[in-house]
Amino acid sequence: QVQLVESGGGLVQAGGSLKLSCAASGRTFSNYLMGWFRQAPEKEREFVAAIRWGAGSTYYADSVKGRFTISRDSAKNTIYLQMNSLNAEDTAVYFCAVDLNPLGHWWRGSLYDYWGQGTQVTVSS
Repeated sequence: QVQLVESGGGLVQAGGSLKLSCAASGRTFSNYLMGWFRQAPEKEREFVAAIRWGAGSTYYADSVKGRFTISRDSAKNTIYLQMNSLNAEDTAVYFCAVDLNPLGHWWRGSLYDYWGQGTQVTVSS
């Protein structure tokens, strides 16, 4: 079993920044894929960013490229999502997830094995 706990969400004005954290436990993390997804009200869940635990390779949705940065701290078994230049369209519940057997399809939420409970990000315009 893997446990994922997100934190860092909140209310921020447009143009502001937030940093989300996702602490993972329950396994020794090696070459897993960890990702951030988000779901806005009445919208489908969408991919935001992902990182390979071992190599550190990163992947981003076009909508956040250049504004968001995903990173990891191996010593703390934690990934982060630094979000800058936030706008109202970024308002959503943000989830972290882990894919234990990554095949390269980092954008497919259905391939991730464990999910956190989510943290709300609200951007006021």
